[in-house]
This record gives sequence, structure tokens and C-alpha cells, in this order.
Amino acid sequence: MSTSSASVYVPTARGSDDGSLLTRARAYFASDPRRAIQSALGLVWLLDGGLQFQSFMYSKGFVEMLEEGAAGQPGWLHDSVIWGAHLAHHNLGVYNTLFALVQVAIGLGLLYRRTTKPALALSFVWVLIVWWFGEAFGMLFMDMAEPLTGAPGAVFLYALIGLMVWPTGRPAGLLGVRGSRIMWSALWLVLAWAWLLEPSSSKNATSGAIEAAPSGMSWLSEVQKWAAEGAKGNGLAIALVLAALSAAIGLSVALNWHPRQFIVASIVLNLLFWVLGQGFGGIFEGGQATDPNSGVLFMLLGWAMLALVVPYMRAGDQPAGAREQGGRFARERATEPTAATGV
Repeated sequence: MSTSSASVYVPTARGSDDGSLLTRARAYFASDPRRAIQSALGLVWLLDGGLQFQSFMYSKGFVEMLEEGAAGQPGWLHDSVIWGAHLAHHNLGVYNTLFALVQVAIGLGLLYRRTTKPALALSFVWVLIVWWFGEAFGMLFMDMAEPLTGAPGAVFLYALIGLMVWPTGRPAGLLGVRGSRIMWSALWLVLAWAWLLEPSSSKNATSGAIEAAPSGMSWLSEVQKWAAEGAKGNGLAIALVLAALSAAIGLSVALNWHPRQFIVASIVLNLLFWVLGQGFGGIFEGGQATDPNSGVLFMLLGWAMLALVVPYMRAGDQPAGAREQGGRFARERATEPTAATGV
């Protein structure tokens, strides 16, 4: 959006008040792709904070869930996760409330323009803590990471998205276009490797994962049951196909070969994972979900790649003038927030 269009009053058929409110809301929360992704990320952080206030998180069951992540891990990781769980257990009410408030603060900080940078900085620290003590690094150190059920862990993806939407003159934040391409390619090649591990490639791995997925809704249970039945006995074939597709999604960006199409495919793929293998993160079942799981974060990361990276990649199939947009990015960002917010 240009500086002039961000401040123009546009009446709507519903009346001037509605038009002004919608225009201002869009100018504040979605004035450009980066700001829109920041706002979406803030909403997901707020959801996380809200889920952390559930009664289960104040019970012994939450501590036991943390301890389960230590099973089978290398000694240093096992001991540190157990230590963290025991520390939280001694003053669970205080610690869990602090956990929830930190996530709410990050979410609100991302929604308020002036505190976007501090909120992102806090999120990076919090991501390391939660990915370590809450998710045991997504089970990567014990070769148990399953992409279908959420590997490499939702919280890790918050950090990657945060790096890409950090307010700066570069199109893809702190990572930049090249760094984002390397990150995306490495991430999807790791996922391709994870599909070949036994937990994801055994005969009934896919059907078992779907059967064990949370639900909480009758229609979702029926869909999951149907998908699990269809996948029975076909775990290896499914894993090989998805490993190849994951590798292609990563390499397409690295080699700049139809990246847009493969990124869109990754969004569709993770929507399926989010529904079938993750059951919307279990947020509709049992009150034990701490986040919406990785599917929705992968979709948000794909959006960030499409909006902040692909238009600035050198490619013959990119729109004419896309390369010149990168040079104008800093100038547009320098003027847009002031006009859009009136501050």
C-alpha cells in the first residue's frame, strides 16, 4: 500500500463510520504483507497464552506431560527437562501463570506497532526455553520426530517467522531473502529425512498417528477414522512419497525452480497434517493443548515466504519489475507506518 492510499478516507455502503473503522484497522494491522504476518503471529501467541490458562496446566498432569518429553533423550537433555519439570512443579500456580502472561505479552506486543521489536526479541528467548524444556527440541535428538504429528515443534517455527518479519529495511527481516531461502530449504530437507525414520515409515505409522490424533468433534473423528483406514499397511509408501515431496519443496526454493507453486503445495500439505495428524492441535479436546501445533505455523511460514521472499528472488518466471521492488522496500517501509497509524 502506498503512503497516500493508506490515509485516504474510503466510505462504504454501510456508512462512513464502518468504512473509517475498517480502513484504519487494515492500515494498522495489515498495511503491508509484513505487518499482516506480524499481526497473525501475534494472534497465535495470544491463543497460546489463553490455552496456558486452562485448568489442566495447573495440575500434576501438565508436569507429567513435560516429563514424558524426557524419555529416551540423550542424558544432558533428559536431565535438563526433568529439572525444569520439577522446578515448575514446586510452584506450579506461579510458574504457569507466568508462562501464560509471557505469551499474552508477546501477542499483544506484536499487535501494537510500537512494541513489535521488543515483543519479537522476547519471543526468541521464550522460544528457546519452551522448545528445550517443553518440546525437548521436537524429538530430533532421539530420531522420533514425526512431521505428520508436528515435528520439529510448533514453537521453533515461531522463531523462524519472527526472524522474517523483524522490522527492518530488508524484505525478509533479519534473515533476508537469501537467509530465508536457506532456512526454508534446510527445514524441508530435515522433514524429508524425518519421514524416512521408522516412526514415520513403518507399515502402519501413518494410520497409527492419525488414530492417535486428538479430535473433540464428531465430524473430525469420522474424517480421521476414514483416513486411518485408508493408510493402513501403506506407511512406507506414504512416507517415501512425502519424503520426496518434502525434499522437492525445499529444493525448489534453493534452486529457484517454480518456488511459488511448491510453497503453495506446502501450505496445502500442512493443512492436511493439521487436520488429520494434529487434530487442530487438540484445542477442541480435553483442555490439554498448549498451542495449535505446527500445521498452522507452517502455513504462516509459507505465507511469509510467498509475500516476503518469492517476489524478490531472481527468476525468469517472476513478474517483470519484481527485482526493482526490493530497492523500493526500505523507502516504502520508512513512510508507511506513520501515515497508516497517524502517529
